[in-house]
Parts: sequence; C-alpha cells; structure tokens
Amino acid sequence: MTRKLRCNAIVLGVTVALALTGCSGSDTPSDSSANSKGLEKTSIKVGALPIPDAVSLYIANAKGFFKEEGLTVTPVTITGGAAALPQVKSGALDISQTNYVSTFLAASQGEKIKLVGDAYQAGPNTFNIMIPKDSPIKTVADLKGKTVLVNNLHNVATLAVATQLKVAGLKETDVKFAEKPFPEMGQAIMSGQADAGWITEPFITANQSANGFRKLVDTMTGQTENLSIAGWMATEEWSAKYPKTLAAFQRAISKAQQLASSDRKEIETMLPTYTKIDAKTASVITLGTYPSELNANRLQKVADLMLEYGYLKSALDVKTVIAAPSSS
Repeated sequence: MTRKLRCNAIVLGVTVALALTGCSGSDTPSDSSANSKGLEKTSIKVGALPIPDAVSLYIANAKGFFKEEGLTVTPVTITGGAAALPQVKSGALDISQTNYVSTFLAASQGEKIKLVGDAYQAGPNTFNIMIPKDSPIKTVADLKGKTVLVNNLHNVATLAVATQLKVAGLKETDVKFAEKPFPEMGQAIMSGQADAGWITEPFITANQSANGFRKLVDTMTGQTENLSIAGWMATEEWSAKYPKTLAAFQRAISKAQQLASSDRKEIETMLPTYTKIDAKTASVITLGTYPSELNANRLQKVADLMLEYGYLKSALDVKTVIAAPSSS
C-alpha cells in the first residue's frame, strides 16, 4: 500500500538539465553474484527524467537493491517518455520511464511495448495550471482563446487540462496548446509567450517563489483524481529475451517504490543527487504517491479517459500492455 506524500509548496527557483546522455552497453556478467542469479543480462541502461517521478530508480541504486539482484543499472537522462521510445526500440536503452498516455497511444498504434513497473501516481496539487499573479484570468472558463503551455502535446498534460476545460464548459480546441519544457515555462509565461502553463513539481514551487505565480486549478481532481502518471517500459522483444533480468529489475524497483511510499525522507535525500532540486526545496515540494506494483484497474482509468477524449480511436485493454509480474 502507498500513502499520499504531500506538503505545502514554498521557496526558490529550480532548473533541471534535460540533456540526453550518451549510450553504450554491455551484456557481460559483472560478478559472481550476477552469475549466480542466472541473469541473461547483468548491465542495463534505464532512461529517466530528473524529476520526483523517477526517484525509485535512484533509491534502488543507492540502497543496493539492484546489486542484490545481480544487476548493474546505469540511469540515462531523457526528455520524456514519448521521446524515449525510439531509444528503447533501438536498444540504446533497455528500460525507460514513460507516461501512461504516451504508452497507451503508442500501443494503440501497434508499437510492441510492455509496462514493466509502476512509478508515480498523482496526488492533490502535483499538476496544476499556473498563471501570473496579476493575470486577468480568474477561472478555467477564462482560458478560452488563451495559450497554455504543456511539456508535450497530446499526452497526459493536454488530457489533464482537457478534463478541467470540460468542467468549465469548454473543449480542448477552445485553447491553444504550445510545447515548452517545464524549466522554461515560467520565463515564457512572464515574457508573454503564453497565458498559463500546466506545471508539475518542483516547478510549481519554483514559479510561486520566483515569479509569484498562483494556481488556477488542480488538474488532478474529478475524473483525474489520483490518476496514474508514469511507469517503466521495455519492448515486448526485450522482455521476452531477458525475462530473468526483467524480473530482477521489477523486484528491485518495487522494493524501492515501497520505501519511497513509506518514508518521504528517503525521497528528500535522493532528489538533490540526480536533479537540480536542492535539499530545502525537496523538503517542501508537493508529492504524489509511489505504487509498488502495476494495477490494471488504475491504468484502465487512463485508457478509458483517452478514449472518451478522442486520444484513442478504440477501446484498449491495458492488460495487453502490462508485462507479467516478476517471479519470486
């Protein structure tokens, strides 16, 4: 079980470097421990965004959970789940963080990918539409005809905003969406490039402090309350080729997720080690939850929302996208 990890947002600006790192790999067993586990591949590269969603990957490394499984994991910084798919398909990455909307969209288009672990579930005020303090916009209905920044088009960002527009009597086409990386949204809005932004932590806290931004609406309410946001993916081919390696990854990441969900201090300690979030900010940002296993019912909610809002042309059974759980 997990519990909501949240606290009130305050203080200071944050920037996150989202440069892709180079990739090179090795299938060579690293030590006798790895050999004793019988893993098909003992060294893997895993893509991750430098944001709180991916913290369990770094906890698992720091706590030796991967090592206990005979696995050496090298994190590789990515710019987004959708952008990581080509790298996973090419073999540059073995596994990657992904958002569920992009994953289900890709699966519906015939991509042979599998979800191999859960990562992050939204909580209150973890994904907000933010506006400048002096903005004339007072309600979501006032967004009609306005420009809203999102980190990626046609993914969880636009879907989440669309659910709030519907409550306000608007359609997704009533606003103009524009792409902008989270670290750049605040300055873009301040310079007049957009009227609002769909922002997550630590950038909610950063923009409140540096720019005086205020929340227009929490997009994780109503239809999207406790929405599953991010997980870990691999190709169907990779999952079939390296079942023991996959099982080792799943056990270690699940153990790290359980630790993250039960002790916020573990998250606060880890965030400054792989992001530009300092310790003070880490202690105050609002966090969602960290489920330790993939739950088809929770994920089906995402796919059903996508169908309702036209992201999918036909219904998708998420069970077909979820990889088998790790063996003991």
